[in-house]
Amino acid sequence: MCGIVGIVGKSNVNQALYDALTVLQHRGQDAAGIVTSHDGRLFLRKDNGLVRDVFQQRHMQRLVGHMGIGHVRYPTAGSSTSAEAQPFYVNSPYGITLAHNGNLTNVEQLAKEIYESDLRHVNTNSDSEVLLNVFAHELAVRGKLQPTEEDVFAAVSHVHSRCVGGYAVVAMITGYGIVGFRDPNGIRPVVFGQRHTDEGVEYMIASESVALDVLGFTLIRDLAPGEAVYITEEGQMYTKQCANNPKLQPCIFEHVYLARPDSIMDGVSVYKARLRMGEKLAEKIRRERPEHDIDVVIPIPDTSRTAALELANHLGVKFREGFVKNRYIGRTFIMPGQAARKKSVRQKLNAIELEFRGKNVMLVDDSIVRGTTCKQIIQMAREAGAKNVYFCSAAPAVRYPNVYGIDMPSAHELIAHNRTTEQVAELIGADWLIYQDLPDLIESVGGGKIKIEHFDCAVFNGEYVTGDIDDAYLERIEQARNDAAKVKTQAVSAIIDLYNN
Repeated sequence: MCGIVGIVGKSNVNQALYDALTVLQHRGQDAAGIVTSHDGRLFLRKDNGLVRDVFQQRHMQRLVGHMGIGHVRYPTAGSSTSAEAQPFYVNSPYGITLAHNGNLTNVEQLAKEIYESDLRHVNTNSDSEVLLNVFAHELAVRGKLQPTEEDVFAAVSHVHSRCVGGYAVVAMITGYGIVGFRDPNGIRPVVFGQRHTDEGVEYMIASESVALDVLGFTLIRDLAPGEAVYITEEGQMYTKQCANNPKLQPCIFEHVYLARPDSIMDGVSVYKARLRMGEKLAEKIRRERPEHDIDVVIPIPDTSRTAALELANHLGVKFREGFVKNRYIGRTFIMPGQAARKKSVRQKLNAIELEFRGKNVMLVDDSIVRGTTCKQIIQMAREAGAKNVYFCSAAPAVRYPNVYGIDMPSAHELIAHNRTTEQVAELIGADWLIYQDLPDLIESVGGGKIKIEHFDCAVFNGEYVTGDIDDAYLERIEQARNDAAKVKTQAVSAIIDLYNN
């Protein structure tokens, strides 16, 4: 879960890139970076931290140029060293910088190929740097002093043939232009748009349409699976399908949790999808407990608010805001280490006793991953005087890890893994737990005016759309993602950063 942006403008793009990254901050709070190009030179600033902390006035003044890319990241597999902040840079050919959202599932094989066949050195553990070197190599073998759009598209085509996984990419070729491309399954999102100025047309590529909206760009469309868009430094735009057998299978968890509700993804309104999730949940509650005794529906801020509102409307039950959120605490989902997550929940939310005292409360969240957060929230509701605490998840039970760019924990850290709904309810302390059914979730997202037939639903059903995931692979990521490994990696990263600073 990262955010990417690229802009080809008619004036300095540093402020626009900064503004876009602040809009995409929800996609990553661990590190941020911007690189711009001016007169054949690159200007880069990246570091750990929020966008507002990484970029000070002195940094912004140095980021000159009419073309640039940016990135916000969150730690993958526990890594949080600033050495892995993006964008990454490689000097040959031309000088290429790249920012990436997603994860390559064949990264070990690629890293070996890059060293043994491409004769390139990779300096970090990031699959983004591997992807950059694959793209750079495929562009270099074209042997052109000045690359054309066909050279760029040919390189992307070879990237698709070599790289497996979910990825949305923006890359800047110094002095020539910016390219954006998406994996052949369209797992990770990316859109592009334009705006008209007195100097001419400017173009923007971003993870979510909301970034375009805020900066006054008009959405052209999503990149299709396997498609690439290339925008020259002079402002000429080209697009081409670069994959042999593309098939749209986007990550459904984007609509559940990751994306902002005011975004449009693959033609689907995230807001409307979440409304339909609430409607489907209400229908399930009516089926299972037609004589329910729910007094009030309370969302767990912020992602679940839309679904909770529609749930309450369809049940004819009061909707109330029962928790006040401290907006200066990051998302607990992306915090490595159980202790940090437990501590942050109490700092992040505070219950309004008036809405709980003596009532049967239905709490609504977007999903349940580890169960750490919802267990504490249920306890908070009881301490505020709730008579009964019911819990509703807008998503089905999360039983399997994600391998396409969302750093969900290892399977054994997922509370629903190998457990029944009743067992999960007991563990989190809920009097009643209800999950969304997967067919209903698919209908909620793919059943609007824009029909999407297939989704990556692997976290719910264990069916990985790239077809290359086996038990051995899951065991490897189990070792990388468990909390003990993350704590160890964090300690090493802290020592490295301290030494470097």
